[in-house]
Amino acid sequence: MPRGDKGAYTDKQKRKAEHIEESYEERGVSSKEAEARAWATVNKESGGGKKSGSGRGTKENRSVSKKGGKKGGKKAGKKKAVKKGGRKKAAKKGRKKSSK
Repeated sequence: MPRGDKGAYTDKQKRKAEHIEESYEERGVSSKEAEARAWATVNKESGGGKKSGSGRGTKENRSVSKKGGKKGGKKAGKKKAVKKGGRKKAAKKGRKKSSK
């Protein structure tokens, strides 16, 4: 089987890749890059090409799909930095009061 041949994929995997590719293209990604990303996502979720048949199935990992909007969404750049050292200052103040 030549490299890049999609013959080992099920119809469902092909439909899923097509849908993912379309959504990337809607977001302005080039068609070639969108196709590559779509197949990478399908491979990561389902573990590569799988032919249908009894006993061949394993559960799909959909964590990649769930990350989609969260990882680089609108609010990602607006998160406030966590302030560090708040507890240390409070503890220091408490020690100063008790030592006087």
